[in-house]
Amino acid sequence: MLIDLIAGARPNFMKIAPIIRALQKKQRDGHGIRFRLVHTGQHYDKNMSESFFSQLGIPDPDINLGAGGGTQAEQTARIMIGYEKLLLDKPADLCLVVGDVTSTLACTIVAKKAGIRVAHVEAGIRSGDMTMPEEINRVVTDSITDFFFTTTEVAGGNLRQAGISPHRIFFVGNTMIDSLLHHRASFLKPAIWDQLKLQSGQYIVMTLHRPSNVDENEKLNTLLHTIVDNARGVHLIFPVHPRTRKVLEVLDTQAHNLHLTEPMSYLEFNYLVERARAVITDSGGITEETTVLGVPCMTLRDTTERPETVTQGTNELLGTDPKALGPALKRLFEGHWKKGTAPEKWDGNAATRIVEILLSLPA
Repeated sequence: MLIDLIAGARPNFMKIAPIIRALQKKQRDGHGIRFRLVHTGQHYDKNMSESFFSQLGIPDPDINLGAGGGTQAEQTARIMIGYEKLLLDKPADLCLVVGDVTSTLACTIVAKKAGIRVAHVEAGIRSGDMTMPEEINRVVTDSITDFFFTTTEVAGGNLRQAGISPHRIFFVGNTMIDSLLHHRASFLKPAIWDQLKLQSGQYIVMTLHRPSNVDENEKLNTLLHTIVDNARGVHLIFPVHPRTRKVLEVLDTQAHNLHLTEPMSYLEFNYLVERARAVITDSGGITEETTVLGVPCMTLRDTTERPETVTQGTNELLGTDPKALGPALKRLFEGHWKKGTAPEKWDGNAATRIVEILLSLPA
């Protein structure tokens, strides 16, 4: 069996790395399973792409489609054209996609039209917000996928409710957490740690990139001022996404404790997260990591496709109104933040379960 592993954007790399390790182990054990790593090139910034391959121990891609930047439609088209050419020349037996990015959707469509089965890792998660490009990618991908690997029972329930046959749904856990636990002992201290003389529990990490938070100058400016005004002077470490930097360049938001940095590598960023007092974010994946690391998390979104991080974990969904930040930060500093637990099967063994199932699939 030849499996195409699709990776194109930063979150994909963390999710696919443990699957590669599990496949390589099976190969060493004599199993006739092969894989081809296809990098679509959706992310092309070094800190958001290349460094993840080296730090996570991912081998050089067998194929790089070189999709590059552009609008979502342009990226989707270039990925589809490139992947179709690959499959016409050298077809695979299975296309394995992860997550909910443009590459996930594009390669799923191409594979299915080529008569190739598709397996979706992180299937079934839903925010219910169709204004999010990721939600559209999830819904479309899951509507034509053959095999569904889920992170939680909630995700499986979403799929069954959509009419997916239960025998095609496999509750395996979270490969993002596989990567986190595998590399936890290797987290790297970033330069800013010594530059600012940071101490564990004495700073807050921030990430913001969603259009609802960063595309309007006034909205982003208000968010930042609200965080600064309620942070009680602690350092705010803000690795800035390229999308957000474009807006910040026209704003004059400065504070002695607000520190803007370039995007960090995976190992450096999680070194900061693990030791942070809290994380303020609008990312989905980070809420999973903070849940497992036991770090308080405030999510500036109205919906989440990862409800387990709220119901079981350390995350709270604050919405997009900046006024919610003040009371949340007050509870944090007064020591009243909730304690969380890791969801079922978030134990570092999801990729092993996935590969065992792949080996059992009928030809």
